[in-house]
Amino acid sequence: MELSKEESSIFDIKISSVGPGYVSGQDAVQELTGLDLAMKLHYIRTVYYFQSQAFEGMTIINIKETMFYWLNHAYIPCGRLRTSDSGRPYIKCNDCGVRLIEARCNMSLDEWLKSGDDARHNLLVPSQVLGPDLLYSPLVLMQLTKFKCGGTAVGVSWAHVLGDAFTAAGFMNLWGQSTRKEYPAQPLCMAHSNNEAHNSKSLIKEPLAVKRVEPVGDHWVTSNDTKMKAYSFYLSWADLARLQSKICGDKNNQQIPPFESICTVVWQCVAKIKHGSDVKTVTICKKDSENSFEGVITNKAQAIKVVKAYLSVEELSPMELGLLIMNQAVNETKIIEEAMEPDNELPDFLVYGANLTFIDLHDAPLYDLNIRGHKPVYVNCAIDHVGDEGVMLVFPSRKGDSDGVTVSITLPENHVSDVRSMLKKEWSLC
Repeated sequence: MELSKEESSIFDIKISSVGPGYVSGQDAVQELTGLDLAMKLHYIRTVYYFQSQAFEGMTIINIKETMFYWLNHAYIPCGRLRTSDSGRPYIKCNDCGVRLIEARCNMSLDEWLKSGDDARHNLLVPSQVLGPDLLYSPLVLMQLTKFKCGGTAVGVSWAHVLGDAFTAAGFMNLWGQSTRKEYPAQPLCMAHSNNEAHNSKSLIKEPLAVKRVEPVGDHWVTSNDTKMKAYSFYLSWADLARLQSKICGDKNNQQIPPFESICTVVWQCVAKIKHGSDVKTVTICKKDSENSFEGVITNKAQAIKVVKAYLSVEELSPMELGLLIMNQAVNETKIIEEAMEPDNELPDFLVYGANLTFIDLHDAPLYDLNIRGHKPVYVNCAIDHVGDEGVMLVFPSRKGDSDGVTVSITLPENHVSDVRSMLKKEWSLC
């Protein structure tokens, strides 16, 4: 198969590992919560793009030195998975480190970013999954790609079993602090597991937000027979205000918030393309505003909610659909965690893409990664290994001097063109 221009431009690949500069503790272990294990088949892939000044004058030895100090304060993701006698996975904090890949690109940063193909970001972030040699699989992998102009891409593959996208961004921001010799008072820790027993398995309600899959064993990936494709577009805050106005009308006193407005139009467009029957239930993932998890590696910072439409999604007005998303979302986070408690046989779940899933990362601190006083010019974020119903991510973005959001939609390949055309025709969303 002929390689694309972007694929053929990546070369000189080198692989190593980097761990903490000192031992984190002999035989230290970290238990995983039920919510962690529910997310184990998903992976967060983030690519940070920096101009040449960020890493100018730094050799790979200099870069690794900053990582030694960084991982002293974030050693849990350097561990490896083990399984207890009961069959429940946990992390052994053995300082095996993060996997580091070095690569070069014969294109300039500007040339790379001008390409309209979302798949190009995948070339700059490791695509590995956990297993089948689970004992030796790194939980975090990084790829540093040097562009022809001197710019650098930092690609990060983060196993979702560790924590959500907010946690992953915080982990990376700590590396930025280490390049400036700034360190937290305490190392990052993980949320405690809730091992409360339940009296009867019959009391455990099956969550609507998840899809049970065949047991995956030591290879943490699920087969997906449907070929998925992603595309994205940028929305400024002015664009979002116009979208809200179009949904709500100028005379309506109620306002649908920006994220929920995007969910509304995408949900309705997908329902029209699929004729509604398969998309009456959607999942909404947002930061849990009621809890603070600063300094904690966790999946509990994100609330997982379900919205069910009992009428035709195609026939509801956008305002009615937006209000349904705002007011009728049921939080299933606790139910999902209970379904993974140790007195039950541990199931394997898909969360993202089990239903059409909307993930709100608009306030994730992706642009706070500060390397020696320099922040990224662009950040791309994706969730890998999602279910057939598809996923929409909304994450912060920059275009020139303006801030806004990037909307990234992953759907079965045969639906992408139709949904894209409908969003453009009916809502002027490109």
